[in-house]
Amino acid sequence: MLNTIWFLMIFVGIVYGIITGNIEVINDAILGEAGEGVTLTISLIGIMSLWLGIMNIAEESGLMNSISQVFRPVVRILFPKIPRGHPAERWILMNFIANMLGMGNGATAFGLKAMKELDSLNPHRGRATNSMAMFLIINMSALQLIPLTIIKLRYDYGSSNPTAIVGPTILATTLSTIVAIIVGKLFEGGRS
Repeated sequence: MLNTIWFLMIFVGIVYGIITGNIEVINDAILGEAGEGVTLTISLIGIMSLWLGIMNIAEESGLMNSISQVFRPVVRILFPKIPRGHPAERWILMNFIANMLGMGNGATAFGLKAMKELDSLNPHRGRATNSMAMFLIINMSALQLIPLTIIKLRYDYGSSNPTAIVGPTILATTLSTIVAIIVGKLFEGGRS
């Protein structure tokens, strides 16, 4: 579905550019922005590699387990249908912690593993459980304490204070996560 939406947006933009006689602008944008996209991706590889490496070290050293113990009671409240010690719990915690540290791209792998484990508990294949829906909405609201990608982009584009975004980000993502949890709990049905 998302691929169709993106295709239609690009197609309409190109057709509109042709109709209005701005084909040169479209060509310049496509060629220029393609290079900019590659440059941006390469610049983000460094910061993502650093933080994923730190996450792996934290995992191997037991630090992630210690952090997980702090958040485990919250996970038990949000996801009461997940049996204690089930692998889904671990991947949910890893995803939440990675998101909190601002590693949205790195958190994706943990989120996919969490959803796969949650699906293993699903008695109705093809239909999301309350736990799956709650995980998805919390993951999408993405509580962040350190918005690394935004800080990196602000630094790359010459911001005089790239970390000024930290306070507003914490406030905005905390509020969005609280609202997401409330709405998720309000709409939970009788499903597992």
